[in-house]
Amino acid sequence: MPEATASPSAREVVLAFYEAALNEKDVEKAKRYLGDVYIQHNPHVSDGPEGFFRFIRFRRERYPQARNEVKRVIAEGDLVALHVHSVVIPGSPGRQIVDIFRVENGKVVEHWDVIQEIPVELFPPINDNGLF
Repeated sequence: MPEATASPSAREVVLAFYEAALNEKDVEKAKRYLGDVYIQHNPHVSDGPEGFFRFIRFRRERYPQARNEVKRVIAEGDLVALHVHSVVIPGSPGRQIVDIFRVENGKVVEHWDVIQEIPVELFPPINDNGLF
């Protein structure tokens, strides 16, 4: 009898999707993890898988060296939140992002995000904790 393999967790699906889409900028690979329905809450990206694939292509063409480094992952049930340091233009401070994904039947089907530019400090921070 063949061994049963466990389905990947929502955490594993989101991390694989994120790496394929945001860092590798590989539409074909990202398709493996995206559902037929994709609800997008970022007002600058279209709903649906094709809207997201346009975003990947734009990022690959316009910002080929962009990188997103996942600093933390919080997963509960079908929701996965990523705390990310995003540097679109190498050498810039980048942005601090929290991406939240909903997974259904092993596929990413919904996305929210909160984005904050990392400020160039005019005044020194009053603690040494850093943003990440």
